Amino acid sequence: MTGRICSAAARYAVLSILLCLQGQAGANTAQVRIPRVSQAPNLETVLESVAGAELSDFQQREPGDGVPSSLGTHAWISYDEDNLYVIFVCEDQPAKVRAHLTRREDITADDRVLVFLDPFKDGRRAYVFACNPLGIQMDGILTEGQEDDYAFDVLWHSEGRLTADGYRVRMTIPFRSVRFSNAPTQVWGIALGRIIPRNNNEESYWPLITKRVEGFVPQFATADGLEGISAGRNMQFIPYGISSGARFLEAESAFPGFRKEVELRGGLDSKLVFQSAYTVDVALNPDFSQVESDEPQVTLNQRYEVVYPERRPFFTENAGYFQTPVQLFFSRRIADPQYGARVTAKTAGWALGALVSDDRAPGRLVETTDPLRGERAENAVMSLRREIGKQVNLGLLGTSRDFARGWNRALGLDARVKLGSTWVVATQAVATSTRHLDGQRLDGPGLYADVLRDGRSFDYELRYMDLDPDFRSDLGYVKRVDMRQVKQQVDYRWRRKKSMLVKYGPTVVTQMTRDHLNNELQDWKVESKFKFEFTGATVLEAQRTEEYELFKAIGFRKHATQLQLDTAWLKWLALSATYSQGTEVNYHPAKKVAPFLANLGEADLTVTLKPSQRLSLDQTYIYSYLRARPGIVAPDGSTSRRIFENPILRWKLNVQVTRPLSLRTIVDYEGVFPNSSLVREEREEHLTGDVLATYLLNPGTALYVGYTDRHENLALDGASSLQPTLRRTESLDQSTSRQFFFKFSYLIQR
Repeated sequence: MTGRICSAAARYAVLSILLCLQGQAGANTAQVRIPRVSQAPNLETVLESVAGAELSDFQQREPGDGVPSSLGTHAWISYDEDNLYVIFVCEDQPAKVRAHLTRREDITADDRVLVFLDPFKDGRRAYVFACNPLGIQMDGILTEGQEDDYAFDVLWHSEGRLTADGYRVRMTIPFRSVRFSNAPTQVWGIALGRIIPRNNNEESYWPLITKRVEGFVPQFATADGLEGISAGRNMQFIPYGISSGARFLEAESAFPGFRKEVELRGGLDSKLVFQSAYTVDVALNPDFSQVESDEPQVTLNQRYEVVYPERRPFFTENAGYFQTPVQLFFSRRIADPQYGARVTAKTAGWALGALVSDDRAPGRLVETTDPLRGERAENAVMSLRREIGKQVNLGLLGTSRDFARGWNRALGLDARVKLGSTWVVATQAVATSTRHLDGQRLDGPGLYADVLRDGRSFDYELRYMDLDPDFRSDLGYVKRVDMRQVKQQVDYRWRRKKSMLVKYGPTVVTQMTRDHLNNELQDWKVESKFKFEFTGATVLEAQRTEEYELFKAIGFRKHATQLQLDTAWLKWLALSATYSQGTEVNYHPAKKVAPFLANLGEADLTVTLKPSQRLSLDQTYIYSYLRARPGIVAPDGSTSRRIFENPILRWKLNVQVTRPLSLRTIVDYEGVFPNSSLVREEREEHLTGDVLATYLLNPGTALYVGYTDRHENLALDGASSLQPTLRRTESLDQSTSRQFFFKFSYLIQR
């Protein structure tokens, strides 16, 4: 039945696309001429003096579409030789405005205004600069067909303040902080936005950016009048230094014991910009450190690898250049680099990205007696993209990883074609070649195709993925190979006017996977959701999933029911709660026990309190369990139905003393309480305290002082003997890792 559904959906999608080919989406006809000014506009006197081209016709994208903004919004744009200026005057009741003095980038729960710039007017890639009412910044890059990249950071200036009738914000964006052509007269794409979270995350833009047309950046207005501007000579140097002292337990060593490590390290990250559009990043012993800890997530009983997002600045900046539908480059594969260099360029419809780095991790993971001890892997990634008009984008991505006599190569060609106003087709063909250290060769191709409709009420996606059994991408993130998978998703939303219930509707997802060798069914899934979205940023969703999975040559029929509530109704309180229960495979059973179906339950609760502008407290609790169903008997005769319990707790307090100075404390706890007769796990408990003081003047100039202390339920016996041993205990008395670190960096621009 699932096959007939997929076949019918495919025929419908193809027919709809053919109909859409009769007309292409037109560009937005809105236009603004930006005046040149002799001095920077003043935030206080903007209403009494001419501050640039005035824009006030802001219209909603959500929850309405084309409806005027619910609150008056006015903006003025101007420029001089060095900067682009944008001033917002936003009407509102001051007591209802959500504005917190917080860390840079942490403003997604606040009211905010945004400036979008497409300097090449290609309708594909844009910078976004956002501020909350107090001038706290967030910036990023939007690329059509990719996830928004808010890891991007650049130097610009902002100020904001609350007023008796709302708030005002001024943004000063240096031309040297964006990339554009060296033409004497510039024509850019531009859009301005305002977001009001309490009004169901109301989004209003000038010009109108409608959901009835697929794509965001192509709908920008045309901005002209920019003459005689240039980034000029643009060189950035960020020297940095790190000093740390650590005491840690080497638990994986054949001779476990405590070690001390003192590190003094420095380096230089440099950025050279040529002709405003070409950027070269060269790093000498670059800063690959990660200051912030990863968010907690469940890692027990996972069939596939659990990954964490990249947080290291060298890899996050301009990461969009290396994104493709099949993820051939996942930078956390480079675990312990010492050097790195990156080049990015964009001009005349072409975009180029290249990155090289070493990785010391492979040579440190082998035994000390192994000849490969101390060797390092060499990594290289290159991307080339060509834009043909505003409808077609072609890309080529290659990756290479070499370690000793082994290597891996991947080469992918992808295309994204816009058909009509709401349909997009994306494809990618990949070839990989691998040589293992023992000389074995593997060569495997891959194919990806996606048909997407993105509209205001009706969304549809049909995706096909085909990966050969010998497909390998050592620098990428690919969950599984040896598969032919078809997946489709249908969404529909009804909308209501002048009601607490803003929109509601179903989502249906189907998926089927077969292998290459025998075309044998590996899994299928039918997932149905129904979502209600209310005012006050409140969402309620119910979900039911039925699925089949083949694991270790055993077929399992699974199901799950989930209920989720998210709300930020109050400006000082946000809540997210999820509860799910159903059945799941025990993927890691104890020895002499075959995988079996068990009862699964999971509850997630996150509460965020913001009692004042400067104080934020986040509390996260995750509890998951797996329990044996009737009929399952443990080899030792145990009658306990518990397979494991996994509680996770995070408590995070942030105090923003001043705009640049913040103090942050995190306490993390995780416990694993298994029934060792049914699951291949051992009892573990971890308790970590993490304190960090940050003084951040701008993305390049910062000072960090931090301390972490991790405790585990471990005991080291015979520490002074020739054969020390580790054992698990019932308490968290043992400190297994302590570290104090001091890090500074300073941005120098020339």
